[in-house]
Amino acid sequence: MAALIFTRPFDRLMFELRPKPNQIDAPRRELPNSTENRPPMGNDRRSGPKVDVLSVFLFLIIITIEVIIETNKQLSLTTQRALSAEAQKTEAELSFLKAQVNPHFLFNTLNNIYTLAIIKDENTAPSIMKLSNIMRYITDEAGNELVCLRNEIDCIEDFIALHELRLGKKTTLNYELKGSFEVERKIAPLILMAFVENVFKYGVSNHSSNKLIIKLAIEDNILSLFCENSIYPDKKNTERSGIGLTNTKKRLDYIYPNKHILEIKDDNKLFTVKLTIHL
Repeated sequence: MAALIFTRPFDRLMFELRPKPNQIDAPRRELPNSTENRPPMGNDRRSGPKVDVLSVFLFLIIITIEVIIETNKQLSLTTQRALSAEAQKTEAELSFLKAQVNPHFLFNTLNNIYTLAIIKDENTAPSIMKLSNIMRYITDEAGNELVCLRNEIDCIEDFIALHELRLGKKTTLNYELKGSFEVERKIAPLILMAFVENVFKYGVSNHSSNKLIIKLAIEDNILSLFCENSIYPDKKNTERSGIGLTNTKKRLDYIYPNKHILEIKDDNKLFTVKLTIHL
């Protein structure tokens, strides 16, 4: 800016390009002391504005454009960093939630097998084999973002079979599977397990008749889960409150935003879950 003000490049250029009087008028003889047609001197240039306004204006425009470009670059970098940080945060939270689900599920299953072993039930060995299949699924595939839907269903069926071994005569289980699950479809691992686990955790009682309903259906790419069980206030108040349902809701929000519908009803007698996921 100081250099432009001092050198006045645009004013000097205009002075150099301004036609001389002898280029316009015919040559004529002048007196030695005549100053009528003398070319303007440097003092004439100082008779106008003392600042080269146009040069300063162009300079400011260039600086403004550069500032805008640099600001846009910095905003773009800041946005990318923010998105990257948010993605890392989401991934970390999902890993934490998944880490919470797996031990919780294994803890309850081991409790079931322990009960069979105490009473020396002949189904203890098959139960251990089914648990082995579930653990293999959890260790080998549950760490992935998505798994084969058929493998997820097999894990759920093994889990249901483990509970069927200890169900009494007062409990009726209605498990239905509709649709083609053999087609290669993907789903988030253990996303359905918390709802199935909740049916057996709170819906089984040795003192009252109870009915458990678990229905899975798929049509096109729409997966539907329906679970229903009775609620027993004594179990609801005395058993350790689990973290499966809360974590599963968060995982659904993270993995299937605007792609799932979850309806949970609790009328103090029946606990109903309706889940629809667009895979």
